[in-house]
Amino acid sequence: MGASGGERFALAWLADHLPRPPAGEAWIGDDAAVVGPPPAGARLLLAADMMVEGVHWEPGLCSAADVGWKALAANLSDLAAMGGRPGHALVSVAGPAHLDLEGLYEGLLEAAAAYGCPVVGGDLSAAPVVLVSVAVTGEVGPLGPGPVLRSGAEAGDTVFVTGPLGASAAGLRSLRSAGAVRSDRLVAAHRRPRPLLDQGEAARIGGATAMIDVSDGLALDLARVAEASGVGITLDRVPVAEGATEEEALGGGEDYELAFTGPDPDRLGSAFADRGLPPPVRIGACTQEAGSVELQGRRLDPSGFEHWRGSA
Repeated sequence: MGASGGERFALAWLADHLPRPPAGEAWIGDDAAVVGPPPAGARLLLAADMMVEGVHWEPGLCSAADVGWKALAANLSDLAAMGGRPGHALVSVAGPAHLDLEGLYEGLLEAAAAYGCPVVGGDLSAAPVVLVSVAVTGEVGPLGPGPVLRSGAEAGDTVFVTGPLGASAAGLRSLRSAGAVRSDRLVAAHRRPRPLLDQGEAARIGGATAMIDVSDGLALDLARVAEASGVGITLDRVPVAEGATEEEALGGGEDYELAFTGPDPDRLGSAFADRGLPPPVRIGACTQEAGSVELQGRRLDPSGFEHWRGSA
């Protein structure tokens, strides 16, 4: 289904295909969604993100379903970086008349079902290019540590990452290369990233002091942690995904692995093991030199994806 049938037709299609709310709640079809409150004592999380055609994906390299999946997954990764769990999503879509709305929502609803984050409303509009804006709620339960911010790292903390980096950038490189032999694993990493909600919760329970999802490149995202926490970060190694380069691991972005710090590696390892998760990878330590990020003695340029880089 394209958007050429008009807004009323599109809204009717959405109302027929989105899941029904539980008793006492109202989702799509009203001026606002009505949802239940979080459990007593839980901390409410809110996150929002946009994806714009030609900026966040290249037409022809991702399907509409891939775009829908990635739009929700990126927001859920922000919740994972706080150690939270998802609640509900609002999705607003704008685009031209030929927009494949059915395909877009196919991917959105696949991700919503996979990670327990129902789409409860949103908006539709016309635009010259496709834009998908997602806002999500989440929560951190009343038991255990609170949400993990970027600003809690301390000198002496160990720095971890949940897995190898650079797969998404390598997948994009493969997709751009005409005639190249493509790795399904790398292409999937680019088209269908997976938010690491279980790992984020394990890091929080295990005493992580600061955390961020690697969405814009490890060098840039660690620089954000260092700046927010007033520490330096020195890296001994960077785990590089098979088929990727170190440059892609440091600056490629869209890996959605989690980078975090903590004072007690054994406690963090136990929290991951208790949930049947692979252990996090130690990659370095926090230092007193505020704001610096180094790899084996070499100061890293905080390269990665930034909107308006170099603009006034």
